[in-house]
Parts: sequence; structure tokens; C-alpha cells
Amino acid sequence: VSPLLYQPKFLHYPFIVLALWGMIMTSLICLRQPDLKSLIAYSSISHMGLVVAATMIQTPSSLTGAMMLMIAHGITSSMLFCLANMMYERTNTRTLTMMQGMQTTLPLMTAFWLLSNLTNMAIPPTINLLGEITITTTTFYWSPPTLVLTGSAATITAIYSMYMFSAVQQGKTQKDMMSPPAQIREYLILTLHLIPMVFLMANPQIITLT
Repeated sequence: VSPLLYQPKFLHYPFIVLALWGMIMTSLICLRQPDLKSLIAYSSISHMGLVVAATMIQTPSSLTGAMMLMIAHGITSSMLFCLANMMYERTNTRTLTMMQGMQTTLPLMTAFWLLSNLTNMAIPPTINLLGEITITTTTFYWSPPTLVLTGSAATITAIYSMYMFSAVQQGKTQKDMMSPPAQIREYLILTLHLIPMVFLMANPQIITLT
């Protein structure tokens, strides 16, 4: 593979290294982040590290992977922020330890939490996985040692995604917490995120243009 636009190699290295290293650092921050919305925000920064690295490599496959991951994570991140706001409206806090036990009061919303966290982890057959595999493969061909960084980031992402899900859904509900039932508009918003996810899973060629 060759770059689409010629640039001196010394311009590529610092940006790609910083992007991949920043991806690891922000993923580690997510592991010790007590604030739900901050955790989701740092998760987005971590994923964009892959996008920056792929964009700097500038091959057709890397740019395709960057496009897929940007679109996929844009939908996933938006859904996670919506869910976080729905939790905030009920608990008046963004602290993970104060949001425990939501699966007992909002069981259907737990399903949306699980789906959004699984897509954030890029499990098959999500478009997130296709984008991450494309970028990881491209960076590996560019420099094999990058596989250590991308593999580590994927592992850490899986850990903090499961931590976020279990922290919000499991445990005992706070005694003084009022949890009104979910409204139709909330399920409608979440469904409108789910529809494009499923559509892109069934039709990835829309993004890949193949």
C-alpha cells in the first residue's frame, strides 16, 4: 500500500505515535474515572486516536477504516451520552457508585445499555469491529509493533466498557433515589440510534463503497 498524498515520513511518525500512545493513556484514564459522562468522553477520545493514526497513514484502506470508525463510534457515543443523561435525570448525579441497581428499576433500558457497551467494545458483527480491524491491519502493515498498542487499547476498552455497564446496572439501588419509569420518548431516542447501527451492520458497503 502507498500513501494517497506524498508527505515526508518524518511528518507521519510523531503524529501516529502520539495518537496511538494517547489512545492507551485515555483508555487507562477510563479505568479510574468515577464520572459517567467523563468516562464516555474519554472513551471517544481514545477511539479517535485510531482515526488520527489511520488518517496520517493515508492509504485507501486506512481512510476507509477511519471513516467507518468515525461513523460507528459517533452513533455509539451519542447513544451512551443519551443513556447517561437519562440516568442523571433520575439520580441527579454522574457518579458511577451512586447509579447502582438500575436494572431492577429500568429492565428494558438495561438492554440498550448492554447493546451500546457491546458496540463500544466493537464485538462482531458491528461496524465498529470492521472499522477497528481495518485500521489495526493497516497500522500493522505500516509498522508491526503498533499491534501491541492497538491490541492493548482494545483489551482496556473491553474492561472499562464492562465496568461501566456493571457499575450502573448491578448492585443495590440507593434508598433515597427516585426512579420514575422510562418514557416513550426515551425509548424512541434510543431506537433511533439502534436503527442505523443495525442498518450499517447489514450494509457496510455503504461506507466502504465496495
